Amino acid sequence: MWSRCGRPVHIVDRNPLQLERASAQIQKLRQTWPLGSLPGDRTNTAWGAFAVSSPDGLADSLGQSWLAIECVPEVRPLKRSILQELDVLAPADVIVASNSSSFTISELLQGFQLQSPDRFASIHSYWPPETTPVEIMGAESTRPEILQTLMTQAAAHGFQPFLVRRSSTGYIYNRIWAAIKRETLQVLDEGVATAAEIDGLFKAVLQTPKGPCAQMDTVGLDVVLNIEEHYAEERPELPKAPRTYLEKMIAGGKLGVKSGEGFFKYEETK
Repeated sequence: MWSRCGRPVHIVDRNPLQLERASAQIQKLRQTWPLGSLPGDRTNTAWGAFAVSSPDGLADSLGQSWLAIECVPEVRPLKRSILQELDVLAPADVIVASNSSSFTISELLQGFQLQSPDRFASIHSYWPPETTPVEIMGAESTRPEILQTLMTQAAAHGFQPFLVRRSSTGYIYNRIWAAIKRETLQVLDEGVATAAEIDGLFKAVLQTPKGPCAQMDTVGLDVVLNIEEHYAEERPELPKAPRTYLEKMIAGGKLGVKSGEGFFKYEETK
């Protein structure tokens, strides 16, 4: 998505296999969603190049960029270490953002002595370009013009941006979605319905392509558990049963699409 306006995109990962997979997925998505197929494409005539590199090339990549987004797993210490590294390496005019799906940027930066604390924000994307909305959220220290730039640029690149007006764990959509996930897991744990029955009813009522169980499988059940544990830290009154249900599935190797089985079974993809 960020390469739709012709600008180069740098992908940095310490795992060479992940870089190889990312490159293949980008090429596949470019064929699926060609230029001109999204609202923001009216003036977009060429794809931007994408470059992949190890962390050794991070400083060089940042020197050629206006925006850096961390997309590491939903583990707070890991995200905090990456953001702290980006603060040191990224030139002062580079916006630094987290793609966390539940942690606020304020929470991730808490306790840090940053060189440029006013350039940090959160940008949560879903599965672009299949799902184009993004949520943009600042910290108390974020300059307003940073948020405006992100809103403008996200729209220009084919996203549908939504501004989160106050710091909110889970942003807007994921706070509401968390309640649906939690009740789905509770229904399963109580034996009220099967995953297939839940998803069938959900899709029939709301006319959506996926039900909550299939959606959790797509995200990854380990990621879903990490997010739920974070919510539970802030809200101890939340029921434990949904997290226990996920823990049992994960212990059995059922992580969702990426492991070939979660609530449903999936064919191996290469």
